[in-house]
Amino acid sequence: MKNTKHFCDELERSLLLLDKDTSEKVLIEASKQGSAIEIANQIIAPTLKKIGDDWEEGSLALSQVYMSGVICEELIDKILPPNNPVRISQPKMAPGVFEDYHLLGKRIVFSSLRASGFELTDLGGGLTIDGLVETIKREKIKIMLLSVLMLPSALHIKDLKQRLGDTNVKLIVGGAPFRFDAELWKEVGADGFGKDSSEAIHEYGVYEKTAG
Repeated sequence: MKNTKHFCDELERSLLLLDKDTSEKVLIEASKQGSAIEIANQIIAPTLKKIGDDWEEGSLALSQVYMSGVICEELIDKILPPNNPVRISQPKMAPGVFEDYHLLGKRIVFSSLRASGFELTDLGGGLTIDGLVETIKREKIKIMLLSVLMLPSALHIKDLKQRLGDTNVKLIVGGAPFRFDAELWKEVGADGFGKDSSEAIHEYGVYEKTAG
């Protein structure tokens, strides 16, 4: 796809201004050169990653990251609706917040992944071990993206992993405790760790290569 840098720069500029109309015009123009899934992978995903990286460096407000993801999610649903057969094929994947109701981080990851062409089942917040085990089995979820805010919740993931037993569910974890301790995800028995949506996509790719 040609001119991807130009489209990424223009999309980033309009997103940071919270200008959905101009953002849509950028994607419409890009659609003349590539498919919807190419736009998601080559323009939207890298633009959102750059915005996230700039926030990590302290140059952007969290609200800009959040709204950029929401706008892109709305726009990708226009050009790549949920029932579109070219959406990214995957094992069933679900994000949720474990033992907490602070949903902003989960919402950013959800919006970014949706805007990148992934389908997800949003499980919301306040998730408990008993409820999660039941939901994962009932919904046949294969990849669980689990966010936590506090260390005690992170440590309880080990209990969740044990309760899931041999269900072959992959637990990808994120949140403050795992960013503070780079080895914590291994200690609680998780299958991977992602500090943001781009790393969540990477962990999904690792699962795809090793599944089966």
